[in-house]
Amino acid sequence: MACSVPGALLSRGLVLCMWLTIHCAGPYAEAFSQEGRAASRADLWASANTSLLQGFRCQAASQLSQDQLSALIRRMASQQVLLKAWQLSCLANLAALHGLQSDFPLHPPDLLLFYNLGQVREADCRAFTRRAAQGDTELLANLPDQRAALQHSALACLGVSHPPRLSASDLLLLGALVCDMEASSIVASDPHVLQNLQCCPRLTPAQQAALNTLLTSGRTVLGPPISWNLEGLQALGPLATYISSSLWVQVQEAVGLGFFGSMVAACRAGRLSQRDTRRFVTSFLEARAKAKLMSSRPKRGTATGRPCVRGNITAATLQDDLFLVHYNCSQLESCLGSHVLRANLDPLLQHPLPAECQRVVKAKLARIYPRGVPEEQLRLISSLVYLYSVVEISQWNITSRDTVVALLASDVALENQTEAILQKFLDHKGNITSALLVAIGGGRLCWMSPRQIQAIQPSEFRLAGALDTSSCPQSRKNELFVKAREAFSSTRITAAYYDFIRPFLGGAPTEELQRLAQANVSMDIHTFTNLNPHVLQNLSVDNVRTLLGQNVGDLQKARSHPTISSWLRSLNRSALDELGLDRGPAGPTSPTRTHNTPWTSHLTSTREGPGEDARTSGSPPAHLGPLPLAVALPSSLLWLLYRGALRPVGTHNVL
Repeated sequence: MACSVPGALLSRGLVLCMWLTIHCAGPYAEAFSQEGRAASRADLWASANTSLLQGFRCQAASQLSQDQLSALIRRMASQQVLLKAWQLSCLANLAALHGLQSDFPLHPPDLLLFYNLGQVREADCRAFTRRAAQGDTELLANLPDQRAALQHSALACLGVSHPPRLSASDLLLLGALVCDMEASSIVASDPHVLQNLQCCPRLTPAQQAALNTLLTSGRTVLGPPISWNLEGLQALGPLATYISSSLWVQVQEAVGLGFFGSMVAACRAGRLSQRDTRRFVTSFLEARAKAKLMSSRPKRGTATGRPCVRGNITAATLQDDLFLVHYNCSQLESCLGSHVLRANLDPLLQHPLPAECQRVVKAKLARIYPRGVPEEQLRLISSLVYLYSVVEISQWNITSRDTVVALLASDVALENQTEAILQKFLDHKGNITSALLVAIGGGRLCWMSPRQIQAIQPSEFRLAGALDTSSCPQSRKNELFVKAREAFSSTRITAAYYDFIRPFLGGAPTEELQRLAQANVSMDIHTFTNLNPHVLQNLSVDNVRTLLGQNVGDLQKARSHPTISSWLRSLNRSALDELGLDRGPAGPTSPTRTHNTPWTSHLTSTREGPGEDARTSGSPPAHLGPLPLAVALPSSLLWLLYRGALRPVGTHNVL
């Protein structure tokens, strides 16, 4: 059961694509017939490599014939192309429209997650589940009903009861689909469930408790905790970071210390994240503290400070992977001198320090640098940024883009820290360039102040390309849309404009969405779920149906999403009927039946499912006019290619 997917390759076909783009989007476009352009696109897709295929756009592919689209999807599978949710959802609808779902064994596993489950024949359900289980179910984060239906359908295919008690063969078939299982099912299933759980990007608190219950039982290949060995622990992979302190107390000391050293070594080498390693370290050290407390008598003493009993920390000490075992946070305070800290800040912070130890280091740095940490040291403290107040950051001197990127590289910085760091950089005449925007990621845009967002030059915003701002609060989404509109308003070609503006539509006003609906852009459901919920309330059923176009059937897959659910509750019975939906909670997707019995018909659910006449993912698409091949390229490159075909126009001329 594979859990990993190889990364992308560097594109070598980009020059050809650029040439085709210019000729399809520029004045030469009229020389090509619609059929000729589609054929050119098909030839390009059939030989495209991973980098180019990752820039896939559904609007371009919508003009391909069945054979051409089939070749494209198979090429994606053979190249193991990693597409995003918004690309996969509309591609799945195109595949359904062309009747290609039956070719699922040759399609990317991620794509199967978005397929219409009601169109999978019962005879194919095991093969379909095995293939889909290799996909990344996190891609369905905005399609809660599809995610639930996928698991229910898989269990129905296996014929298991509820709650399921899964056998080893069942688990082999289900793969990563087990990541959505309830805690009770994890405990009740065959111990081989550990292999499935290793594919999960994270475990819920309930699943973590279930994991520890299973490990405590001794039913796994590791046996009871007292018999665990180093090889068995290492075989657990990331699951070992969830082991509770109560279990570590039972593990033999030599085994525990050996595993601790291997985990810290992996973290320092960049093979394991600091966040995951810190979770393990905190639990392990807590267990050692408990064991030490139980085996020793409490010592009397009234001194406020504790002496250094382990010996002064040196540069050599910091190279020991067991450093945190030998020096707890109290000893770190007592044994770490200022000179050693100043000269060895980087190797110290490579260790996954618990939060208490991080605060010790921060306090020591404050004593060493009372006027603020110098810039050359700032680049090393990204893991500590979350501890600093805005007042403390105001003492820093940030003149380099590299310093900003280093400080914001950590995923723990909060709103105030991000804004304050960027402001210090801007105060020293720094500029927020496209390279900086790409380096810090779209998520950091969420915590920039409105003034900072306004300070971004439109040209830099254009060159930054697609930035993921879906996690931003609504107020920031609104600000970012205004900036994006300013940056891309001179684009003459509607398809290209939509491609540029799509990542920022979460802040779009009603009028913008209505214009896009009139332009037949066929918005994907992922983008739709990120729209402003209040703006969505202003859209009519006709607006939404036209805006989604061929993707309107995906409302069924996302109807429990808060944004979609709120909008659906505002509709009357006739409007819901028009969309092929009902007011009840969503059940597994139930589209038009195929000639062969679909496996979802055997589901036993207490929830009321959709009607038989529900619109499906393969519903007829809204008509799209001829679209240039350019929409298949990444946004940052698109802008460069279109620059020669642009002219300043008013906002009303965009669409």
